[in-house]
Amino acid sequence: QRLKAAVHYAVGCLCQEVEEDKDVQFSKQSIAAISEITFRQCEIFAKDLEMFARHAKRTTVTTEDVKLLARRSNSLLKYITQKSEELASSNMEQKEKKKKKSSAAKGERTPGEQEAAETENEDSKMA
Repeated sequence: QRLKAAVHYAVGCLCQEVEEDKDVQFSKQSIAAISEITFRQCEIFAKDLEMFARHAKRTTVTTEDVKLLARRSNSLLKYITQKSEELASSNMEQKEKKKKKSSAAKGERTPGEQEAAETENEDSKMA
């Protein structure tokens, strides 16, 4: 019930924005109808996503499942793919920062620093 109310509220807010931009009016009945259709479509999407993950023998829905769901809308698929790539690159950057912090805290060297130190040792042995 709370989720349905939240969808109704969000649809109402979106309709209000459209009213201001396009100078049109939405009746309460039309907002309620849009809310109901949106909620039902979200339920269908959730079931489809669950089935996609289950078919792949997984218990977790992935971005690939969401892309599969959005495959019929080229613009939506493009948007989801773009956002997915942005999140992936952001996550990689955060992981790299954590690795650097943890290795610096432990006094460890990064692979590049380790290689430089080994080269330096070999050069000093040759001299």
